[in-house]
Amino acid sequence: MPDLVGFDAVEAAARRLEDKAVETPFLASPLLSEASGARVRLKAEGLQRTGSFKFRGAFNCMAARAEADPEALAAGVVTYSSGNHAQAVAAAAAERGLRAVVVMPVDAPTVKREGARRHGAEIVEEGRTSEERRERAEAIREREGLAMIPPFDDPDIIAGQGTCAREAALAWPQMDTWLVCIGGGGFGSGSAVALRGMRPGVRIIGVEAEGAASMRASLDAGCPITLASIRTIADGLAPVRPGDLTYAHVEALFDDVVTVPDEAIRAAARHMVVEERLVVEYSGAAAVAALMTGAAGDLSGRNVGVTLSGSNMDVSVLAELLGKGGDPPGTRLETDPGGGARG
Repeated sequence: MPDLVGFDAVEAAARRLEDKAVETPFLASPLLSEASGARVRLKAEGLQRTGSFKFRGAFNCMAARAEADPEALAAGVVTYSSGNHAQAVAAAAAERGLRAVVVMPVDAPTVKREGARRHGAEIVEEGRTSEERRERAEAIREREGLAMIPPFDDPDIIAGQGTCAREAALAWPQMDTWLVCIGGGGFGSGSAVALRGMRPGVRIIGVEAEGAASMRASLDAGCPITLASIRTIADGLAPVRPGDLTYAHVEALFDDVVTVPDEAIRAAARHMVVEERLVVEYSGAAAVAALMTGAAGDLSGRNVGVTLSGSNMDVSVLAELLGKGGDPPGTRLETDPGGGARG
């Protein structure tokens, strides 16, 4: 098993991100508290720079690379994502005055593609699967000498993402439960490192989309596995395989990983807009769905922090969500055996 990230790395990331990342609100939710019997607060990472938690990891990764080798980023950076990570890398690179190349699928959500472009990234379109994007990005990296900033399976990415839970623990010392969405597992892994270092007794529950539950399947198998296919509306929670490093963190540090169906994710996203007045993309609403459905177990009497991991929802999807319901065209993600997914 690979070595786990240490809490000191999260502390170092927090120092690098000071005055760079937003300390996002940790909002009390009377409605969800009443419904669940718990005291619920919502960590609104959709209000982070670029609209998701991903900026934390991307900026920290670049800063750490530059500290280790001042020439490491001289030619610029490259990544592969649909995606929230693409926007984060673009913004973090712009902050440092670096060239950024992001490899995105041909069907990437418009809001995410335009977000990366707005921050100055050069967008390369490649296929529809994560493996196609990764291979293209690796080829660009090798040909042009760029530094790879991976989406989730990297110690500096994990440490950066951990600063979100660090903020939550400092803001609410009484928190005893943390519900965190899981895609590739970087956000969850960083959360676990931070919380085990600060509040060891906090119960950590990961939440996956039922149709793309690669981490849950891997835990059941005892090792990282690749799903034959996936089907979900939550494009940011849809890698077909967790990372080796993120799997190791979840296996060692989590209390549980649960799954929620798309219908529950959609209902949670609608609740967030209509009742909580917060736009949350489908991927960002999974942890709320676990609370609303009871998938996370009986939380009555507990102090529960819930991640809202992103807010990058296309206007057309939002309109459909608030209108007649159902899946807008192009929002349900599927892959074939051997393929990958957006993340």
